[in-house]
Formats: sequence, structure tokens, C-alpha cells
Amino acid sequence: MSNEIKILNRKQIFQNVLRLSWEIYENNLDQKELLIVGVGEKGFLLAKEVSKNLSKISSISPLLRRLDINSKISSNKLTLLSEKDYKNKVIILVDDVIHSGKTLMYACKTFLNTSVKKMSVVVLIDRNHNSYPIKADYVGLSLSTTLKEYIKVVLSGKNQGVYLS
Repeated sequence: MSNEIKILNRKQIFQNVLRLSWEIYENNLDQKELLIVGVGEKGFLLAKEVSKNLSKISSISPLLRRLDINSKISSNKLTLLSEKDYKNKVIILVDDVIHSGKTLMYACKTFLNTSVKKMSVVVLIDRNHNSYPIKADYVGLSLSTTLKEYIKVVLSGKNQGVYLS
């Protein structure tokens, strides 16, 4: 981690996630249940925190799931959920970083064949380099980086943080 700059430490990450959880709650006061879908491993870890926070601060019942994206073969795997389980529900997609928007476009594709009530996107870091027409509704931190810079999010272990290199 010699050329890396720590942008957020562990405490700051979880403060951002708590703030995002409050925003989600405020925009979904009328909902009894929300489907919180973490995209990939890091998105799922963040989604777990959002779900935990929502359980503490509201009467909303969060239903937590993980969505794994394989853009090379254009397939997605949503764990333990069928189409009827998310029909006419509010879906909150959670990911760690939005760079081009490609991963989140594939994530949205999973739910396109079913009528959903509303879908929102939550990201910890928005890099502002969207190549695809997707935008995060809830953003922890917006960073205007160069295309050559890389954002690394570490959510487990002793070096938890967000790093710019």
C-alpha cells in the first residue's frame, strides 16, 4: 500500500453507511419491507450493514440477498430468491464503487422482466466516470478521479478502508 492514499478509514466507512441507511429509510417510510441486494462480495458486505442499520432505526423489514454478476457470459445469480419474491417490491441495489456503471447495468437487468415498485442504487464511492446511463441514488462519497487512478475498497481485515492509487 505504498502508493495508496487512504480516503476513508473503517469508522468513516460505517458512518457513511449509517447516513445512507437513514436516507433510504426517509425515502421509504411507507414501506413495510425492502429487498436489499448486495452486488458481489463487497456490495453484499455493505448491504448487510445497511440491512442491520435499517433494522435498528426503523420498523422496515429488510430482506437481504446477494447478486453475483458475470458480465463475460452475461449471467447473474441472485441467491435464494425467485422472481415472485421481488415482484412489486422496492429493491435497493448496493455496490462498493460505481466507475463506468456497467456492473450496475447488469445488476438491473436481473429485475427487468418483472414489475418492481421501485429500484434504487446505493454506492459507497461514485467515481463520476459513467459510460452507461445509470446513476446512484445514494452516494457515500463522490470522487472525481482520473481514469488512470484506481479505488480499492477493503471491508475486512486490519486494513479496512477506501484507498486511492
